[in-house]
Amino acid sequence: MDERLEKIKKTIVGWTNYYKIGYWKDVARMVDAHVRFRLRMCIWKQWKKVNTKKKALISLGVPKREAWMLANCRKAYARCASSFLNNVLTNKRLKERGLVFLLDQYNLKHC
Repeated sequence: MDERLEKIKKTIVGWTNYYKIGYWKDVARMVDAHVRFRLRMCIWKQWKKVNTKKKALISLGVPKREAWMLANCRKAYARCASSFLNNVLTNKRLKERGLVFLLDQYNLKHC
C-alpha cells in the first residue's frame, strides 16, 4: 500500500505542477473522489479473508458484532467501498496514511 500511495503522490504533484496555469478545480474534486474510491476498493480486496477483514474493522473502531456482519458481506468490492467503507476509512484516515489529495495541491498552487 505504501508503494501505491507514493506513486499516487508523485503523479498528483507532477500533474499539479504541469497544469498549474489552468482552472480545473472541479476536475480535481472528481479525480480525488475516484482515487479515494479505488483505494478503498484495493484495501478491502487486500484484506481477502473474513477474519482479516473483521480484525481490521475492529482496529478501525467498528463494534465487534457490526464488524463481523460487514466482514461477511458478499457484495462486490465496489459496492462495499462505496457504502460502509466510506464511514470506516474516512478521508482523514487516508490522509494520515499518506494519501495526497489533488485538490489540496491545486489550492497550494492557486492561493
